[in-house]
Amino acid sequence: MYAHHAGQSSARSTSRARFKLAAFAVLASAFAPASAVHAADLPVKAPATARTYSWGGCYIGANAGGAESGSDFTTAIGTGTHLAPADIALVEEGGIGSANSPNFLGGGQAGCNWQSDTIVYGLEADFDYFRSTPQLINGTATLADGATSFTVSQTLTTSYLATLRPRLGVAADKNLFYVTGGAAFVKASYTQGYVDAAIPAGTGVATGSKNFVGWTAGAGWEYAWNDHWILRLEYLFASFPGTVGGSGAITDATGGSNPLQGSANLVIQTARAGVNFKF
Repeated sequence: MYAHHAGQSSARSTSRARFKLAAFAVLASAFAPASAVHAADLPVKAPATARTYSWGGCYIGANAGGAESGSDFTTAIGTGTHLAPADIALVEEGGIGSANSPNFLGGGQAGCNWQSDTIVYGLEADFDYFRSTPQLINGTATLADGATSFTVSQTLTTSYLATLRPRLGVAADKNLFYVTGGAAFVKASYTQGYVDAAIPAGTGVATGSKNFVGWTAGAGWEYAWNDHWILRLEYLFASFPGTVGGSGAITDATGGSNPLQGSANLVIQTARAGVNFKF
C-alpha cells in the first residue's frame, strides 16, 4: 500500500516536470520570432565617411629656399684716344661671357583659391628678398702689344624678386599638385670696370640699372596639415627679356679717353619651401 502510493507520487512529479518543459518550449518558440522581428526593425547606422578637404579660400604665408641668377655679359668700346682699334677688339672680346650666382631667397606670399570638384584655380602674389651678384672677370689678357695687361670686370646685382601668377591644380583630398605662370619683377644694377697697365694707365667705369618685367613659370605641391595650415614646395623659372646696360668712359692722365659700354641679361631659378595660413 505504501509502495503503491510512492509510485503514484513519483509519476505525478515526472508528469509535472514534463509539463513545465513543454510550456517553456512553447513560450520560447513564441517569443523568438518576435525578438528577431524587432531586431530586424532596428535602424542600421551607416559607416562614417571622411570629410574631403576644401582648398577654397584665401591665405597668407612665408617661404624660404635657394635661388640662382644667371647673366650673359657684353662689352662695347667706342673709338677714342686711349685705346687703338686693335686694342678695342681685344678688350671687347675679353668682356664677353657668362656667370651665375646662387644665394638665399626668402619672403612671403598671399593669394586665393577656388575649387570646382577636384580642379583648383587661384591667383598668388609674392615678394622675396634675393641678393645675387653674377660676376664676370676676364682672365690673363694683354693689349695688342702682347705685354700691356688689362682687366675687365662686370657685375649684375639684384635685391628682390616678385611675381604675380595664376595657378591651376588638381586636388587629391589634402594634396594639391599645381602648375603656375605669370609676371615677374626685379630691379637689377649693372657695373663694369676697366683697368690696364699702359703708360699712362687707363681706367674706366660704366654703370646702369633697370626695373625688369619678365615672365615666370613653374610647378608645386601643397599639403594641408589641417584646416588652416598648409605646407608647400615650389620651383619657378623666371626670364627677363632685354638687357640692362651701363655707360661710362675709359680715361687716362693725359686726357685720352674711349666711350665704355656694357650690358647683361638675367634669368632666375628658385626652389623654395613655404607655409600658408588659410582663412
